[in-house]
Amino acid sequence: HLRYSGMVPGWMAGQHALEDGLVDLAALAERAGVEWIADRCVALDPEARVVRTASGAAVAYDHASLGTGGDGRAAALLGGDPRLIDVRPIGAFVQRLAAMPTPRHVVVAGGGAGGVELAFGMRNLATAAARPAVTLVAGTAGVLPGFGLSVRARALRALARQGITVIDADVRIDGGAIMAGAASLEPADVLLAALGSGAPAWVRASGLAVDDAGFALVDAQHRSLSHPHIFAAGDVAARADRPLAHAGVHAVFAGPVLAANLRSALACQPPRAAYHPRWNNLYLMNTGDGRAIASYGPLAGEGRWVLALKHGIDKR
Repeated sequence: HLRYSGMVPGWMAGQHALEDGLVDLAALAERAGVEWIADRCVALDPEARVVRTASGAAVAYDHASLGTGGDGRAAALLGGDPRLIDVRPIGAFVQRLAAMPTPRHVVVAGGGAGGVELAFGMRNLATAAARPAVTLVAGTAGVLPGFGLSVRARALRALARQGITVIDADVRIDGGAIMAGAASLEPADVLLAALGSGAPAWVRASGLAVDDAGFALVDAQHRSLSHPHIFAAGDVAARADRPLAHAGVHAVFAGPVLAANLRSALACQPPRAAYHPRWNNLYLMNTGDGRAIASYGPLAGEGRWVLALKHGIDKR
């Protein structure tokens, strides 16, 4: 199963059941006549056209399409700590959260939409007898960098209304203590990290063209710059022709383009479909209290109707 990350904050707040938001990939593959291998890619040889898996199997291919997502990078950025839980991979994140005793103080690292929703979800944690204290360490850029001023203002008001402490500094682990700048955040029971996506190490090791961070470089058709028989989309890839944020919305909208180009490649035709991102995208952020905040460029909205819209889109 693939766990849909957009419904995780709602599950935390008791709006969805644990089994909601799961996509049955094995059943989809069976219905489509696709061979499903329950394993993990650990190496790719683009010259021999072979994928190697964690169990040691070698899978030969004519064309490959990479959609593995990125790796969590919290431990690499912050250092080791048994309280650290990276939001990536989302399935493992949910498992650890579900098994965790009720925390008293939660620190959330990351001021993007993911970190903000996690802070709201933990503050409204449905399984907690008492609401946990939550500190959101947003980074020096503050809450929701890159979003419109109206959206940022609404988010800050909602965080303050719910008693969530916001610190505009970077998190670090120093001598076993969780720090925000020069301030200690101890005692803290858990550190949730939403610090963005890191590139899987096997992508660079494969010899594919990659950007400075190690993501597979692709063109507008989502085809590898160095090996045109390989395609990639989502967090594992980086567009060479334009900056493209590692956000689920781009992975979703690149999907039909990728499918069309794979069909062309299998028919020995040049891929022609290109993914052109919209000028703006709709973001719906669950505030955990029965409401949500909508963002569309400079426009913003907030209320129960936004959460109803989010639930409708997510479940559909």
